[in-house]
Amino acid sequence: METIYFDNAATTRTNKEVLAAMLPYFAMEFGNPSSLHESGLRAKKGVAQARMTIAELLGCKPNEIFFTCGGTEADNWAIKGLCLAREAAEVNKRGHIITTAIEHHAVLHTCKFLEKQGYRVTYLPVDEAGRVSLVELKEAVCADTFLISVMYANNEVGTVEPIGEIAEFARQKGIAFHTDAVQAAGHFEEKLDASGITFYSASAHKFGGPKGIGFLYVREGTRLAPLLHGGAQEQKLRSGTENVPGIVGMAKALSLAMQGRQEREEKVAALRDYLAGRLLSEIPMTKRNGDALDCLCGHLNVSFAGVQAASLLVLLDMDGICCSGGSACTSSTGNASHVLVAMGVLEPWLSGSIRITLSEENTKEQADYAVEKIRDAVAKLRAQNPRWKQR
Repeated sequence: METIYFDNAATTRTNKEVLAAMLPYFAMEFGNPSSLHESGLRAKKGVAQARMTIAELLGCKPNEIFFTCGGTEADNWAIKGLCLAREAAEVNKRGHIITTAIEHHAVLHTCKFLEKQGYRVTYLPVDEAGRVSLVELKEAVCADTFLISVMYANNEVGTVEPIGEIAEFARQKGIAFHTDAVQAAGHFEEKLDASGITFYSASAHKFGGPKGIGFLYVREGTRLAPLLHGGAQEQKLRSGTENVPGIVGMAKALSLAMQGRQEREEKVAALRDYLAGRLLSEIPMTKRNGDALDCLCGHLNVSFAGVQAASLLVLLDMDGICCSGGSACTSSTGNASHVLVAMGVLEPWLSGSIRITLSEENTKEQADYAVEKIRDAVAKLRAQNPRWKQR
């Protein structure tokens, strides 16, 4: 049975060209980039070239790109690192942070941690499409607001936030602005130097690169304290021997993601809309969650009344279809999606929501097969549901 992979928001397949770029740094150019001998210097050159490539693609300076182990570390570092730097400079001065109720838990849990340290945090609501209100954000700003953190695009429903407007407002107010771009990196043309973005988090495995590597863009001149102490890597701000193969692979993956981006995005969006159209028209009591227009090209979050998402996912997996119930990081908890709850999604839709995320590797034939199997699985689960039988 062919496996149909519809879970690209959780992770993407590592591109073959990315793998080829990484391989020499495992077995041939394996030196430590901090070493002064020729082998180490060749590895250091690979890291430097990757940093330059990423900076060119994002429209920023190479010294503004800091390598991390992934998006979670980048989010934590941006938020906690700024707080620690302020505390060191302003003698434990706490302040006010603004974020949203639909952030990834790497941001939400970090903010909850900081609340216990004396910081105040406002969690902005979102509308039924999952979009934050710029008006409400402006109204939430206080005299001691020093950081705004709003994700670029939501990882569960794909809705794109008004990042440009928020960044410009933050710049005018002199407030640092962090965006978790883990789900969005590689999907949009960036000019970070010209924007009001202070911190930009990304993770390679979301755009065809390897797992375990990411980066944080930090605008030049921004105060940021390290979370890890030890060596002098990453401008003395992020200790630890660099993951050279991962770094090289990430730069290659981002470069490939930006090549032919518009054509690829249009192709994936067309397939997504075809799949959505069939599901919504052929399966009664089905609802799409999130913005159908201003969203990531491959994201489709859909609810089926009268079923439990976990049961539906098991049946689909048995038919060779891989998708998820929401964020892969929280799929095993069994809790209702905090994103859908914040969007006002209620039962019978809330517990029957699945996330289908496509890539350019998916086909119309796969979409047709998925519709057939989803339709059969939903019918089977509804037939087993006593409450549904009463309808």
